[in-house]
Amino acid sequence: MPCADGVAVRVQRLAGNPDLPLPAYATPGSAGMDVVAAESVAIAPGARHAVATGLALAIPDGFEVQVRPRSGLALKHGITVPNTPGTIDSDYRGELKVILINHGDTPFAIARGDRIAQLVLAPVTRAIWVEADRLDSTTRGSGGFGSTGGSASLT
Repeated sequence: MPCADGVAVRVQRLAGNPDLPLPAYATPGSAGMDVVAAESVAIAPGARHAVATGLALAIPDGFEVQVRPRSGLALKHGITVPNTPGTIDSDYRGELKVILINHGDTPFAIARGDRIAQLVLAPVTRAIWVEADRLDSTTRGSGGFGSTGGSASLT
């Protein structure tokens, strides 16, 4: 649903979470909205945890919400989203949880209300597969991983 300032996304605060802020843009130029944790948890080095947000979303048809890491957590603590970007589909109505992994060497404590990830609302284009007996040729052809050269080819 487009509105004057963007696309309206319905959000429900789940029971016990009236104190938590809704996802919000930190600056006028931000692409992602910060989302906070609804639980306190410590993530051990190498461990993963689906952190509760206390929110459920009704994303409009034709859109998804992408879950992305916060750059500061990644750089300073090795905390990231392992399936980056995570996708929240428009027909999912359960609690939004953010899967985090600790790539650092010490346990990482998350307190209720801490900003843990960014959410980006994005349009979805659905594919229509058209089977073909052969494909058009390109300069690259079937060259895969590393086929366009390493860093030496950039100089």
